[in-house]
Amino acid sequence: MLLIGTILLPIISGIIVSTINADMSIRKRGYTGILFLTDILCILSILEGKGITPLVFSGNVSFSYAVDGLSAFFMIAVMILYTCTCFYAFEYMKHEERPNVFFAFFFISYGALISVAASANMITLYFSFELLTLMTVPLVLHELTQQAVAAGLKYLFYSVGGALLGLLAVFFVYHFSSGDVSFVYGGFLDMEKIAGHEKLFLATVFIGIIGFGTKAGMYPMHGWLPAAHPIAPAPASALLSGIVAKAGVIAIIRLVYYSVGTELIRGTWVQYTWMTLCLLTIFMGSMMAYREKILKKRLAYSTISQISYILLGLSFLSEGGLRGGLLHLMSHMAAKGCLFMVAGIFIVQLGIRRVDDLKGIGKRMPASMWCFALASLSLVGIPPFGGFLSKWVIASAAIDSGIRYYAVIAPAVLLISALLTAGYLLTTVVDGFFPGHDIHAEVLTKAEPPRIMWIPLTVLCGVSLVMGLFGPVILSSFGF
Repeated sequence: MLLIGTILLPIISGIIVSTINADMSIRKRGYTGILFLTDILCILSILEGKGITPLVFSGNVSFSYAVDGLSAFFMIAVMILYTCTCFYAFEYMKHEERPNVFFAFFFISYGALISVAASANMITLYFSFELLTLMTVPLVLHELTQQAVAAGLKYLFYSVGGALLGLLAVFFVYHFSSGDVSFVYGGFLDMEKIAGHEKLFLATVFIGIIGFGTKAGMYPMHGWLPAAHPIAPAPASALLSGIVAKAGVIAIIRLVYYSVGTELIRGTWVQYTWMTLCLLTIFMGSMMAYREKILKKRLAYSTISQISYILLGLSFLSEGGLRGGLLHLMSHMAAKGCLFMVAGIFIVQLGIRRVDDLKGIGKRMPASMWCFALASLSLVGIPPFGGFLSKWVIASAAIDSGIRYYAVIAPAVLLISALLTAGYLLTTVVDGFFPGHDIHAEVLTKAEPPRIMWIPLTVLCGVSLVMGLFGPVILSSFGF
């Protein structure tokens, strides 16, 4: 019951606190209490490690929850980003209308993500996945402008369409199962049932990868990210990019590694096509980010590229690739969450949205710009930050895979993408701190935000540094 309570507490309490007739200062105390109670329950659920099946429909179709190494790792990532974002949003949402509505869906989505993390079978995961989509759409269209509504609907249609493709794969996985459909590393399929249906089954698995990859922004289903991120409030963008999109990654891991098994896919057209799409997405996302001038949209294109680093690691179907993907999941969560929050600070403090207007910003907002710089170093892949370690492990997995041309092409594309990332992030850092002689005198006016906004940024930068220094040790403690 502890695990069920962990999922329901933020959902029910968030709705109650958001709907009561009270001043926002009182609501903030309630939100803080909900946040810390949920965090504590997450930790206790991980330590307890017990599963529960609250509902059985028929046969092997049931709602079931359990905590394994992958669940625990993802729950920790969710807990870190939601905690940092909540305090940041307390100040940011003062500049937005209907903050109580934002926080209601903030906490509902927190519970939905915990449900995604703790799902013990694909049916539970699919339900949690769809719930997460429905509860994050209001975060995108929060401003209720015509553009916001259009972006929210685009996100909804892409995500629901992708999830339905994933559901097709789930159906066939259950049909060809050995009976018990609980997640187990290596899969649970009955090979005798699959015999004679290999081509059909591989096609449905590939459709499932594309479907769940929609949430992760994998080509050709990436279109919702650059539409949603520039419109959503900065706290919502940080969540969408930093952790909500990773729900697609978790769904693919559960489908490929914990349901189907890697042996059935390795060496088939599914693996080669998957790797090709990942490499294309990495390159395309980096190029689009390099050319984009609106900061939040640039970061959205960067997310498309960076999450496909994770998917590329997974596509090698090896333990090394899985480790590299998980390392990048945590490192990207911290770095991209930080970058979107800094972008939000630029908007609320100075009204700046374009990269060209950031010259000299480091003199006005040194703490915020330093956090932007450190997070950028991680995304580029500069040691000792987590982005360097994760990309190193993914590149090593590519070489160790021995998959003909991909063993060379994959590290080369990663290197090109890193150079492009440096081009669209580090140039902004240089212009921010060293604007040259064109800078106006007013840049000397300080515009640093309240500490409640930039302290979460330092925490996320610290997470990225810790992952760079101790990533393998941390992963091994979760069984990877």
